[in-house]
Amino acid sequence: MNTDTTPREIVVLGAGYTGMLAAIRLARNTRKLDVRITLVNPSVRFTERLRMHQVAAGQKLANHDIPALLTGSGVDFHQAAATAIDAEARLITLDDGAILHYDNLVYALGSSTDTSTVPGANEHAWTLNDPRLAHRFSQRLTEVALAGGGVSVCGGGLTGVEAAAEIAEAHPGLTVTLVSHAEPGSMLGDKARAYLNRVLDRLGVVRRVGVKVTKVLPDAVRLDTGELIASELTLWTTGVKVSPLAAQAGITTDSKGLIVTDPTLRSVSHPEIHAIGDAALVQQNWGQVHGTCQSGLPTAAYTADTLARLLRGKTVKPFRYGYFHQPVSLGRKDAVIQFTNADDTPNRWYLRGKAAVAYKQSVSSTPPLAFKMSKYMKAQVQLSKGGRATRETA
Repeated sequence: MNTDTTPREIVVLGAGYTGMLAAIRLARNTRKLDVRITLVNPSVRFTERLRMHQVAAGQKLANHDIPALLTGSGVDFHQAAATAIDAEARLITLDDGAILHYDNLVYALGSSTDTSTVPGANEHAWTLNDPRLAHRFSQRLTEVALAGGGVSVCGGGLTGVEAAAEIAEAHPGLTVTLVSHAEPGSMLGDKARAYLNRVLDRLGVVRRVGVKVTKVLPDAVRLDTGELIASELTLWTTGVKVSPLAAQAGITTDSKGLIVTDPTLRSVSHPEIHAIGDAALVQQNWGQVHGTCQSGLPTAAYTADTLARLLRGKTVKPFRYGYFHQPVSLGRKDAVIQFTNADDTPNRWYLRGKAAVAYKQSVSSTPPLAFKMSKYMKAQVQLSKGGRATRETA
């Protein structure tokens, strides 16, 4: 007779959007099993990455305390940062001196903006990686605006566009310059992008398109044309990096450090490790899933359900995912929503104006609500499985 009463140890590394949902949903899925789930994160505050541009512009967000969000879920919270993983011994070393053993690991360390690729960016540019830095940026922004100065937003992706619009709306006397190699909002369809540009014109956002930043100075950015753009504050929103922990541990990763996963989002080298969100290399028939909250939450929900089934000895189906939309806020009073095909290319449908503002607000406010609902039911967090584009995956 088996007398081993030691619970199965499941550790979730990272309490961003994906880690939070995975931990809470997994706890509900395994409440009748002998498991212990520990969620590890350096901060006790849950960061709403979707809203960091609002913080940078000076807005105050609701405070979501991680232990409070976990109340009643059965998940143990450990405030610390992981410094090393021993993938063979299944041990995680934390910066508070603790060492955690795991039988299964959910790797959800996410990504951050990479400031290492351009000289001076790391020293002089600000990012939206940390809400405390975003708040300090907003304080400096107010000072610069009062002095009639200027701010440069580097990167014409959705984060850069949202940040530039938010800042320009909050500080109409400030010169806001959006610097981008590609057309801002290039992933949108022609009509949605035209609307985006009309709103940026109305807000007075200056665009420098088709150029690259070659150096960030304390009070300017230098372009590859040799031109200097005066910039009392520079916000860096382009380039992505992930934690080196997985690669350092000998877990199979790609050249960027993403954990290479099989069709069930398990590490191809260490199947007891499940990788989700921005930290995972996830392939579908139409191509590679890129890191967003829209794709991250479905990987978390799928992994929570899959791991629970595996623990019960049941079979699992491959992960299927297709993109549905690209929501873009343009300040507090405007927005544009581009609806997409499964591979994230734009289709003919888009939404703009007040209806788009309400839509975007609904999208941004969904994750904390999903965490609370997931304690009691399987919250729906995936809008599309990709239809025909992913059926062969299954």
